[in-house]
Amino acid sequence: MIKVVIVEDEIPAQINLKKLIEKCCDQSRVVATLSSVRSTVKWLEENPQGADVIFLDVELSDGICFDIFDKVAIDAQVIITTAYDNYAIKAFRVNTVDYLLKPITESDLRCAWERCKERIELQSQPNLETLLDIVSKAGAPKDKEYKKRFIVKMGEKIIIIPVEDIAYCYSEDKSTYAISRNGTRRLLDYSLDMVQEMLDPKIFFRISRSYIVSINSIENISKYLGTRLKLQLTPHSDDEVVVSRSRTSDFLEWLDNN
Repeated sequence: MIKVVIVEDEIPAQINLKKLIEKCCDQSRVVATLSSVRSTVKWLEENPQGADVIFLDVELSDGICFDIFDKVAIDAQVIITTAYDNYAIKAFRVNTVDYLLKPITESDLRCAWERCKERIELQSQPNLETLLDIVSKAGAPKDKEYKKRFIVKMGEKIIIIPVEDIAYCYSEDKSTYAISRNGTRRLLDYSLDMVQEMLDPKIFFRISRSYIVSINSIENISKYLGTRLKLQLTPHSDDEVVVSRSRTSDFLEWLDNN
């Protein structure tokens, strides 16, 4: 079960949110309901692994929820719930999963919950030592299942991006974007490192710190500054898309084998 903590200072709102979570969030179990910065900090200090997801109201009885981040480390996934939209930038800075405006709709909650589950699943992937232990005891591991689609929220709309439609992904100003074959750009809720882990390496290759490209998006390749390679992609990128020197050899091998 996914352990959920509700931080909300209004009792009716606590009750309504708990009912909504029970209805819309599969595999969830509410383990604590708190109402202040002080009580939340105390609970988190006493239960460092006690929460997987925290629903966090902004304005609490003794301050605002962002004070909590200054007092205690939070490893759980955080969903901000508030009646105000002027805290969105602060929410982004503390790396929240979603920012839900009250009254919270079932569709918005389900979408945020799916993001939480995806992040929790990524964090729970076993490390190399564990994988080697599994292999030694049970033989080769099963083929990894890669992501088939990304879900993007745009206002009141939910956009589905099939992975097969993605030409390339890139990072810019700490944000990650996916470019579809028709040239549409969508902001993803993951870092480029996370996206790399989600995509099939037979189809997608991380050519640099900033770009992941699909083999089907590469129109041509040319030499660039000695041993480096420059790619022309479809659809066209305004940036110079260059394979980093340290990845050139692996890139050429990837092209040859796929």
